[in-house]
This record gives sequence, C-alpha cells and structure tokens, in this order.
Amino acid sequence: MTTTEAEAVVAEGPYFDELTVGQVFRSAPGLTLTDGLADAHRAIVGGRLPLALDAELAARVTGADRPVAAPNVVWDVAIGQSTVVTHHVKANLFYRGLVFRRAPLIGDTLRTGTEVVALRQNKARPGRRPTGLAVLRITTVDQHARPVLDFWRCAMLPLRDPDRATGHGDDTDAVGVAPAPAQLAAAVDGWDLAPVADLGAGPRFADLAVGQRWVVGGGDVVSSAPELARLTLNVAQVHHDAAAAGGRRLVYGGHTIGLAFAQVTRALPSLVTVAGWAGCDHTGPVHEGDTLRGEITVEQLSPLPAGGGLARLRTLVRADAETPGGPARDVLDWRFFAVFP
Repeated sequence: MTTTEAEAVVAEGPYFDELTVGQVFRSAPGLTLTDGLADAHRAIVGGRLPLALDAELAARVTGADRPVAAPNVVWDVAIGQSTVVTHHVKANLFYRGLVFRRAPLIGDTLRTGTEVVALRQNKARPGRRPTGLAVLRITTVDQHARPVLDFWRCAMLPLRDPDRATGHGDDTDAVGVAPAPAQLAAAVDGWDLAPVADLGAGPRFADLAVGQRWVVGGGDVVSSAPELARLTLNVAQVHHDAAAAGGRRLVYGGHTIGLAFAQVTRALPSLVTVAGWAGCDHTGPVHEGDTLRGEITVEQLSPLPAGGGLARLRTLVRADAETPGGPARDVLDWRFFAVFP
C-alpha cells in the first residue's frame, strides 16, 4: 500500500495581491507589558525617560498605582503586532498620525487590529519583483478594550503573482490625519507635571523656543536587532532572515526610532512622555552594527491648559559611513509631540 504524503502548508502572511481595502487582521496575540519586557527593551535601545524608570515619580505624576510603560515600548509592540499583515514586507515607508489615547501601565495587555485602508501597485522595474504599497490603519486597545494607540503605516509588499495587474491605484499620500491639539493634550489629562519640573534637570516648556537645536554627543550602535523584533512580536521576514532581505537583514524601523528616542531623553531629560507623532519617514536602510547619530530641533510649541506644554520636535538620524571617509547616510526623519513640564 502506498501512502501519499500531504503537501505542506506554508505558514506565512499575505502578499500585496492578496490584500483588499477593508480587510481587518486581528490574529496577533495580545501581549502583557511586564517589567521584564520593559527591561529587555531598554537594554537594546536604551532610554532615560524618568516616568518609565521611577515608579514613585510616576505615581505622583499620573496618580496610578503601577509604573508607566515607556511610550516606545508601547508603539513597538503595536507595530510588531501589525506585522501579521507585513510578513513579506520589503520596506516601511512612513508612519503618520500616531496618537496615544491613554498611557498604558506595566501589567496592561495590548491587543492590536490592523485594517487595510489603501493599496497602490508600483510600476514594474526590469529585474525586480513587482511590489505595491499597502497603507494600514493600526488601532491598539488594552485588556478593557480602552483605546491606546491609533495610527497609519505604509508598507511595501511583493506580489505573489509577478504577472498580475491588480488595478490598485489609491493615493497613499492622502491617507492619514494629523493629530489635533485636543487629542494630544488628552494623553496627559489629569497628570501633575510639577514633580518632573522639580527634578531640576533639562529645560522646562517655558525655556524652549522654536528653532532650538541639539546635536547629540556620541552615537549609538545598533545591536540585538532580531532579539528586539522577537520581543515585540515582529514577524517581518527581513528582520530575521537574510535571504528574505536580499542578503543582509534589515533592522526593524522601531529599533532606529527607539535609539533616536533614547538620544532625545539624554539631550532633554525633562521630557515627560510622547503624546503622538506628526509623522515618521525611514529615509534609508539600517543594519546591525551601524552607529546612529541624531540631531533634534524644536519646530512648534503649544501650551497645555494645566501647565507645561507640547513641543513638536524633529529628529534627524544619520548612520555612519559604511566605508572609512565616506558620507554619513540619512536613515530617519521623525516628528513627534513631546510633553514638557
């Protein structure tokens, strides 16, 4: 008797030509924010945000009975959970309109839904596998279904069928809504920022001026790249499999953003938290072993009703030259709203 072995099923995410506008993916597991996760994350990307390090200070500021989770831990987990849609991603082009609806605490569980909101097939290029752009709306809630994060992300994905014309031609540049001032202020509604001001380190909101600029002294090496991807549930192949990345693994974009944020907290130690992003563009690839250097500029200032205010900061990050004497490479252009006492 002959037994025919069943054909194996490939466990993988969708290709561009298998997506349709309106699809919603909720298959990523929820992830509980623990002290261990936060410590492992900080060991990889750093960060000196007082509210995420000092539980007693966080209690005085927020009134909560548990420590606050660092905002970059929260957005990294949300992005990682969204990668069930972007398993085959070739590049992430931008993030837009990220808003914190609330500040999660250690012990909260994050669950993320990812909706396809726009699709555009790219023009074919000789010698390259056809690709398309998928804009995803990512919404994250906690264990009580309370909103945590809401934002848009644009990913480039290959087609499974290289000869297929999908007809998708949405205007991906038109997707995404800039955060409104009231939405950003709501992230810290009820907080007492005075205890942070009393620490005496770094500028207060009143000390800031549009055009102020800081160059962060020293660079930060990119290390433990696949470990960060695993920690945050990021399953995009290019961060784990060199073959999928064309011979050299790409670093997860949240890793670059995390190192940039760590540099911001060194330069501006009075920063309370991040209320949202105006936008974030990955302007060049990053690989493990690169050294990143940042520059921070104040672009806009808005006072908060209860004191302190929001500063829209722009962080430009460059990677050191790959060859001695060569030019540094632009890798990140990130605009975000930081809360200051």
